Amino acid sequence: MANSIEEKTRYSETELAEFEEIIIKKLAATNSEVNFIRETLSRKNDNGTDNTAVGSKTLEDGADVREKEQLSQSASRLQKFASQLEAALIRIKNGTYGICRDSGKLIPKERLRAVPHTQQTIESKLKQS
Repeated sequence: MANSIEEKTRYSETELAEFEEIIIKKLAATNSEVNFIRETLSRKNDNGTDNTAVGSKTLEDGADVREKEQLSQSASRLQKFASQLEAALIRIKNGTYGICRDSGKLIPKERLRAVPHTQQTIESKLKQS
């Protein structure tokens, strides 16, 4: 018995619209989170005048630096994710969304709903590992 997913080579306009909506929502949430982190970092960089006691806050300063690094890393990861989502939107527009870049097979809807920026079926992804 043939699987209907293997018979299809592309998703319909309706299906693509569903994926586009998912991606747009994730992109908005991701961009919002990046902006929040940037605002947090800019506030942390503005020490004001209350840091006048030199040496009394060494441990706090070390923790603050570590927190800034973690926030910067988070922002970087989120920006990469946003770029991947934007690339997925381009693939929707040019008609290549949902097609595995390795096998050429249609990526199952369940996978695309969970990982909307993916360009591989789970089988192709596992072969890479």
